[in-house]
Amino acid sequence: MSTRVIADEAERTGFTGSPMILINGHDPFAETGTIPSLACRIHHTPDGLAGAPGVDQLRRALGAAAEGA
Repeated sequence: MSTRVIADEAERTGFTGSPMILINGHDPFAETGTIPSLACRIHHTPDGLAGAPGVDQLRRALGAAAEGA
């Protein structure tokens, strides 16, 4: 795991808000049409909107990445 500070690089890197989770350089929770910005990110979870993906969502994303590796 690594942490990176994004400031002026938001648009260039495709940063769409914090927390942004990258798995093998890919954002499994990206939403089409989201504009890069320095902002808080809202995730759609089975329990409604939240500040981070749910545990099951993370497990599925990691599993999908492992299958595609």
